[in-house]
Amino acid sequence: MPAFVPKTSRQRRNLHGRRQGRPLRPAQRRLIEETLPALAIDLPCQAGGLDPAALFDDSVEEIWLEVGFGGGEHLAWQAARVSQTQRPVGLLGAEFFVNGIASLLRHIAATPAERCVRIFRGDVRDLLEALSPDCLDRVFVLFPDPWPKLRHHKRRIIQSQTLDRLAVLMRPGAELRVATDDPTYLRWILEQLLRHPAFDWTARGPQDWRRRPDDWPPTRYEQKALAAGRRPAYLVFSRRAG
Repeated sequence: MPAFVPKTSRQRRNLHGRRQGRPLRPAQRRLIEETLPALAIDLPCQAGGLDPAALFDDSVEEIWLEVGFGGGEHLAWQAARVSQTQRPVGLLGAEFFVNGIASLLRHIAATPAERCVRIFRGDVRDLLEALSPDCLDRVFVLFPDPWPKLRHHKRRIIQSQTLDRLAVLMRPGAELRVATDDPTYLRWILEQLLRHPAFDWTARGPQDWRRRPDDWPPTRYEQKALAAGRRPAYLVFSRRAG
């Protein structure tokens, strides 16, 4: 049977920039060559046929997904917290940038957190097409590229098509966390999510989105934004029932 090729991969879609930045150091190359294969997610032959719980050696009751994990600081923190509390959660991370994958592997290699993380190297939309319905309990989209030029808006990850797919994959009550420090993109994100029938904004006042929750650690990019005087927004949406 031929390998499953996601329909979105058959079209030219430039959501990302370069696949790699500066050359990997020897230790980073070893992580990619030796550690990544055991944690890598391979897409199945059929769309919608991937049960993410089956990716883990230990039994898991919840699946969390981070879309574009950057340097991996947030995902590694969540994995360490889950492993310390022995909470049965499996964490999926999708990243196109190989340097970011090497960074995440450095954070989790040879630690208990490694057992609860699986990594998809590529365009997250291909992973979303492969996952089975009602499988996600939490999704993180933290500081995605705002693609500020008008002609690049189609590259933004927060789009109606992506939200439609997330609505299929997220269980009722599942949480979608989105962060941005770009005011124009913030308006875009709110417009897309507030008009989508599957999601409710959980904020009841300004402090609910201006203050980062305690279980939401800072990332390297967020710290740079704060140092530059940009004020991030922390948005939490809930998947509606039905």
